[in-house]
Amino acid sequence: MEQVQVQFVRENRTVLADRGITLLAVQTEAGLRPDAPCGGQGKCGKCLVEIRSPGETAWREVLACRTEVTADLEVRTREAGALRVLTRGVLTEQDAWEPWLETVEVTVPPCPAGESTADWDRFTGALAELGRGKPATDLALASALNGLLRQSGGRITAALDRQRALALWTGEKQTYMAAFDVGTTSIAGYLLRSDRPETVATAGEPNPQAQFGADVIQRANYALENGVEALSSCVRGAVDELLGELCRQANIPREDVLAVSLVGNTCMHHLFLGVSPGSLVRSPYNPAVSEPLVLRAVDFGIHAAPGAALLMLPVIAGFVGADTVGCLLAVGWERLEKLTLLIDIGTNGEIVLGTKDRMIACSTAAGPAFEGAKIQCGMRGAPGAVDHVTWAPDGGLTWSVIGDQGVKGICGSGLIDLVAALRHTGAVDESGRLTGGTDFRVGDTPVVLTQRDVREVQLAKGAISAGIRLLAQRLGVTLEDIQQVYIAGAFGSYMDPDSACDIGLIPAQLRGKILAVGNAAGEGARLALQSRAAWDRAQSLARQTEFLELASLPQFQDEFVDSLEFPELEEMKHA
Repeated sequence: MEQVQVQFVRENRTVLADRGITLLAVQTEAGLRPDAPCGGQGKCGKCLVEIRSPGETAWREVLACRTEVTADLEVRTREAGALRVLTRGVLTEQDAWEPWLETVEVTVPPCPAGESTADWDRFTGALAELGRGKPATDLALASALNGLLRQSGGRITAALDRQRALALWTGEKQTYMAAFDVGTTSIAGYLLRSDRPETVATAGEPNPQAQFGADVIQRANYALENGVEALSSCVRGAVDELLGELCRQANIPREDVLAVSLVGNTCMHHLFLGVSPGSLVRSPYNPAVSEPLVLRAVDFGIHAAPGAALLMLPVIAGFVGADTVGCLLAVGWERLEKLTLLIDIGTNGEIVLGTKDRMIACSTAAGPAFEGAKIQCGMRGAPGAVDHVTWAPDGGLTWSVIGDQGVKGICGSGLIDLVAALRHTGAVDESGRLTGGTDFRVGDTPVVLTQRDVREVQLAKGAISAGIRLLAQRLGVTLEDIQQVYIAGAFGSYMDPDSACDIGLIPAQLRGKILAVGNAAGEGARLALQSRAAWDRAQSLARQTEFLELASLPQFQDEFVDSLEFPELEEMKHA
């Protein structure tokens, strides 16, 4: 096939591309991770770039997903600001320190003359005398064992988990563990010491799978049409890059990381593992695999110690994943006496209601509006985003912006505030209509709120609100019975709870009961490494959680439609 030359000016990179493919595909193949939340359908307008032919002076703006490369081209991509990734979380109670990774000093006796007892058998026998189980035979470690024994006179240190020996060495060595929360929008990483409960580095970056679509359904459909390899390799690569960044921050070699844990929603879980998400998009929408897994990190593109373990927490249902299990761990759900509501608001909203004795979970397709997609001036929480809007009784608006630069757009928390403010001023009525008849501009900024934007907010908040109400019905309780509300995730941490109640995203009856718990999923991933009891508890929590399939309920559609409207102004004032 004939190829053309494409030069990306800002990145200082030139690539060869097959004639006739889209510019978005060229960016993806070049590893540039373009922003394309609609999955290249030409609907979101986020993949805008400037192009010109060699020798031309004028640039012209095009959608990368709708532009075929037919000749040599120069491309000027938009500079993306650093995404605000939440790594902070709240633990309600710390588990006893009992890390997944155990370090044991062991003296291996020499093989007596005239006998032929294997090095590995003498090693495991010495472990047994110390009260440790017999690890599975590891050929790489067995190969290195004789040299280590000769070097140290038989005294070595072994890193063990419940099943395997992960590493062997002589002398002093500090070892580490790493935890990752793979979200639909972003990935958060944590580097932990293995000898005490201390986090030595945190980092985050956007999930590069966004180039294949903003939500899990788009990505699942892409995988079904094109295979899982592209989606799988790019998220594995991002996790590995993030591990490298964590190690650079701590100034340690990757080989000192001996255990890794990972949580994510069910689709992210499957795609990371290279498992087809086909079962998630077809009735009955069940996961392909749900049990907890202990694997080898190197087999999934994570370059830590050669024998490093990879822990994948269990999933609950097709769209209630390991990230929800991580949240349950972090808030100590197994100890909860109070009737509690847990909400993780994202493109797919996961909701759990109950106590330690019984909990029911559901998922709602909130869509990507709160992540900035499908909103005309929407963007992620990056520099230049309006993140909060406040209103005064005289109708005036004030706003804050992420970073020290001009306004570029509005992110999810700002969008909620803006719609709530316009409800207070009457600029948006109960049905969601912009009463002025035209788009609403935020001061002298480029941010405008369109009628379509308001409808996207209504669809998102209607899905969440309907899920909450139906869970309460299934559990046989009223909204007033709920004693506390935990909001997990980045969006929930930056969102104003009062604004959420003002627009009906969270029912007004829950106002004043809301606590943001940060990246609870990431906290759960950490706990799984820091406490073997937490790892065991994750399995029991996943098994005990009942799943409610909302789409199967005859009353879901009616509840959803009812939840689309905004609360009346008087209700907002007195709630």
